[in-house]
Amino acid sequence: MMGRLIGIDHGGRRIGLAVSDAMRISARELIIINRITDQEDFERIRMIAKGQGAVGFVVGMPQNPNAPEGIQTQADVVRHWIARFRQHTELPIVEVSEYLTSDEARKLARQYKRGVRQPVDDLAARVILQTYLDALSYGAAVFPLDE
Repeated sequence: MMGRLIGIDHGGRRIGLAVSDAMRISARELIIINRITDQEDFERIRMIAKGQGAVGFVVGMPQNPNAPEGIQTQADVVRHWIARFRQHTELPIVEVSEYLTSDEARKLARQYKRGVRQPVDDLAARVILQTYLDALSYGAAVFPLDE
């Protein structure tokens, strides 16, 4: 089953969103949401996904292989956020590594001539989603609805 996917770059102050085309070939940045409360953020994301005709979400998962055991990491925060988000949506959510996405997002921002202080969360979401779309096309990933 094809359909648009929403890429999510979760952050403490902002959430970046990107969207794929219906054939899941390419991703484009969509919007940056300034965080309010989880409930309001979840509702806004759900409404955007509905408006885009999305069939699922791809959330970037921060990786820190050097994190000491027993210390809460950003990945733990994102996992907890995803668990709460799952209670507010029936659409599948896939977690993917967001390793080096910030660097790629900053490169895109320079290409778009964004100021160095402008947020890049939407571009990071685009990189996360495009990386996942590429993995789908190479057969290195399968979206849950397609299994």
